[in-house]
Amino acid sequence: MRTVTWRDHDAVLLDLDGVITPTAEVHMRAWAEMFNAFLESHEGTDGDRSAYTDADYFAHVDGKPRYDGVRDFVASRGIELTEEQVRELGDRKNDAFNAVLARDGVEAYPGSVALLDELRALGMPLAVVSSSANAPAVLEAAGLAERFGTVVSGAVATELGLPGKPAPDTFVHAARELGAEVERCVVFEDAVSGVRAGAAGGFGLVIGVDRGVGAEVLREAGAHLVVGDLAELVSGADA
Repeated sequence: MRTVTWRDHDAVLLDLDGVITPTAEVHMRAWAEMFNAFLESHEGTDGDRSAYTDADYFAHVDGKPRYDGVRDFVASRGIELTEEQVRELGDRKNDAFNAVLARDGVEAYPGSVALLDELRALGMPLAVVSSSANAPAVLEAAGLAERFGTVVSGAVATELGLPGKPAPDTFVHAARELGAEVERCVVFEDAVSGVRAGAAGGFGLVIGVDRGVGAEVLREAGAHLVVGDLAELVSGADA
């Protein structure tokens, strides 16, 4: 068991996709379908048109606001798009994600629910901080919406003019919404950009959740502790 002394902290801020719910897998499929269709049909002559891969997801898209993910990926391929085209691609991906969510639903990771149960019993204020505009819908689908004092989604960040991860602003906003100082907050993140946001914001404890990025990569990004599943932090969990 990994031990965290929760009384040393005043609030817990959690990313959603890949930390609480396995919707990162749905996002990955939606991105791949959208980008590969784009690469096959793009009429320009610029850039690298080889197939989009999971490595592209982790390097350029994971944890970032949707339109930023589009911009970073096409830039990595040397493809120039107008802002209108960037937004069109981002919207296509969002439509694909919503279709999968409506069809298949989503179930939270059992270990994450177990830790949320423990934190609720301790009276710990909780927030979700997600780059996804779909975060409230995902929480509703997973039956977890009532667990959180605030949800800072991609839509909220846009409305408030907050830069997305790896900037720390969305996490800082969530801490303020819960009435907590950043130095007294725990951040949970599975994406490199999110871990960097927690580190940049000076949060008291940044916990990386390794769902495939790699523990060492998360540590290099600034994670103080890395776990494979939130169940490792539940009291009484096996070592």
